[in-house]
Amino acid sequence: MTDDEFDKAVGDALASLPQWVTDTMDNVIFAIADRPTSDQDPHGDGLLGLYDGVSLLDRGNDYSAVLPDTITIFKEPHVALGLDPEALRHEIRVTVLHEIAHHLGMDEQRLHELGWD
Repeated sequence: MTDDEFDKAVGDALASLPQWVTDTMDNVIFAIADRPTSDQDPHGDGLLGLYDGVSLLDRGNDYSAVLPDTITIFKEPHVALGLDPEALRHEIRVTVLHEIAHHLGMDEQRLHELGWD
């Protein structure tokens, strides 16, 4: 999968979000990187995506004047899964949803219930 195809798959995943999700998201940016740094994935587990920020549920009245949260989707670990193109696009979408769910305040148990882990 080329960089442009990966970028498009992430963009398609974002474009497919229900309106209530995009209306709810706040102060968050999306990034695409080739691979996580050793600080982001210290065990080298092949991290597919990462949410870095303060979830909407954890923001209090004093949440203001802060840098945006960041959701990063990593290309190389996705490609390393060895999936066919359709399955890879599906996995990218699941990763995008998983990281957005963290932004919304969902924990790993809820993500497992939804099949987004």
